[in-house]
Amino acid sequence: MNGFLATYRRELRAYFFSPLAYIVLFFFLTVNAFVFIYLVGELSNPASGGGTPFSYFFRASWLMLLLIAPVLTMRLVSEELRSGSIEVLMTAPVTEGAVIAGKFLAAFTFYAFLWLPTLAYGVTIASFEKVDWGPVFAGYVGVLLIGALFLAIGTFASSTTRSQLLAAMMTAAVLFILFLVGVFEGLVNNDVAKKALGYVSIWNHIDEFASGIVDSRRLVFYLSGTLFFLFLASRALEDKKWR
Repeated sequence: MNGFLATYRRELRAYFFSPLAYIVLFFFLTVNAFVFIYLVGELSNPASGGGTPFSYFFRASWLMLLLIAPVLTMRLVSEELRSGSIEVLMTAPVTEGAVIAGKFLAAFTFYAFLWLPTLAYGVTIASFEKVDWGPVFAGYVGVLLIGALFLAIGTFASSTTRSQLLAAMMTAAVLFILFLVGVFEGLVNNDVAKKALGYVSIWNHIDEFASGIVDSRRLVFYLSGTLFFLFLASRALEDKKWR
């Protein structure tokens, strides 16, 4: 536990004291603010199809999810492997699982911190009209669950290479493939294949969460997927230890 907490605090300090982290924060908040303002303007038009700004906001969040995860995770383990500091870390009384868990949780904490200011959007809308907070809560559950899986994939990619750029590219490639599953779902005619693709389709999941639906099957999918990739990352780190 001490090793996990030490790794977590170390990585969290690295996020909040890194210039790149604040560049990411500025980019994230700026883009999201423009998107939300645009949606509010469009939906205030009587000719619009209806809906709430938050429902469309969460549906548009997929691009940010796709971009942010590789950036936040590319240095987690790769930088340690490149600099050789991983050897010092691995000689300390701490397990590979604790190291990976600490690094992942630090990335997830910063990721959640990125989304925290967007709660102000709901408070602002609530000052003018009634807000149904149930779907808003479901949307945030969705972005946190999907983000956790994406960060776990990025952590695994970072644990397999010394190159931060390569780790980011590998993460982006895997995430892109996951998003392509939703495209293939509409192209197959086999019912079994369609259901299987629908179960793992990120597009469907985002749409459900944005609509206020929190399906227990999605919780199982994202939690098990996150744990699976973290397990792979710990095994990859263990393999590096013995080389």
